[in-house]
Amino acid sequence: MYFWGLLKKRVLRVTFLGTGTSQGVPVVACDCGVCQSTDPKDKRLRASVLVQVDGLNIVIDAGPDFRQQMLAVQLKELDAILLTHEHFDHIAGLDDIRAFNWFQQKPTDIYAEPRVQQSVKQIFSYVFASNKYPGIPQMNLHDLLNEQFKIENTLITPIRGMHMKLPVFGFRIGDFAYLTDMKTIDDVELEKLVGVKILVINALRKEEHISHMTLDQAVSYIDMVKPEKSYITHIGHQMGLFRKIQELLPANVSLAYDGLVLELDEK
Repeated sequence: MYFWGLLKKRVLRVTFLGTGTSQGVPVVACDCGVCQSTDPKDKRLRASVLVQVDGLNIVIDAGPDFRQQMLAVQLKELDAILLTHEHFDHIAGLDDIRAFNWFQQKPTDIYAEPRVQQSVKQIFSYVFASNKYPGIPQMNLHDLLNEQFKIENTLITPIRGMHMKLPVFGFRIGDFAYLTDMKTIDDVELEKLVGVKILVINALRKEEHISHMTLDQAVSYIDMVKPEKSYITHIGHQMGLFRKIQELLPANVSLAYDGLVLELDEK
């Protein structure tokens, strides 16, 4: 049983910090029309969002562009980071929590499943060394399981999906859900999305891909969930120009872009 219906009325604010795939857009050394586009909506940092609700600032994923993203939104306090999985484009920026550690005078709470925590400990081994170097990041690692949990008064529901053969998590916070790097989601997990108003879901490109949804596959999942509005993220340069793809989408579906801000009034 899920308890988001018991939440008091509040405003949930989502900022898209990045909407690109692992290489970002433009891709290094690429001369394609998308990578050479001058439209700001075709410039994509690695996928991440900032969710602001109940007085909390929660970031989902901290990839290589984390520092740049934090500067862009001028975030002064960070309460938690939720990690969807351990791939480098989703965790590589964790070293830059050091500034938040210094100004807030406390470690940063990181929520990740045990397998992902092991990768964090390997990549950032100096953080967990017995003899710590001064000024290194400070992390409080919290076990993330496939069950609801709270950060203070904010209820969060993990949504399990498969990134090829790798289990990954998306998250539902109130009437907002964020699903990135998923190829498939089973029916039991889809039930957790019943009644969601805003759904963010990944689509790498229009052509088939081994571990990411295509645009058509993402739209099919949107049709099953039936949110009021949906946004596509984790977009590769092969998708095409923002303005041209946007013209092809159903009325309730949009390509997300870096800097897009959504506000959702909830009960």
